[in-house]
Amino acid sequence: MGILVVDASALGALIFSEPKAEEVAARLEGGTIAAPSLLWFELASICLKKIKAHPRQKEELLRAFVLSGRLNIQRIEVDQPEVVQLAMQTGLTTYDASYLWLARQLRGELVTLDEELKGK
Repeated sequence: MGILVVDASALGALIFSEPKAEEVAARLEGGTIAAPSLLWFELASICLKKIKAHPRQKEELLRAFVLSGRLNIQRIEVDQPEVVQLAMQTGLTTYDASYLWLARQLRGELVTLDEELKGK
């Protein structure tokens, strides 16, 4: 398997044991995983939202988030001006365009649960 660029929707599902976690795990198995540095900010935001929605699970959610930092994911900087151009061309947010840009640059597969992003 080649390079897999994972986005926050997919990795968040895996880390926080959401319904599609097994599907994401299967797609990531055996590949070299990469993501823009933005991924960790987005995962922190997901974690915070989950804590606010489920305060009794705070420690468990924080533990999952901390453990996610140990995953073997290459953090790669993206070319921001090119990301802005791609976002304008595709109608995506610059966040989503960052993942798409990286997947294209690395000639890798984009692993996402975001239907709009999948379609680009």
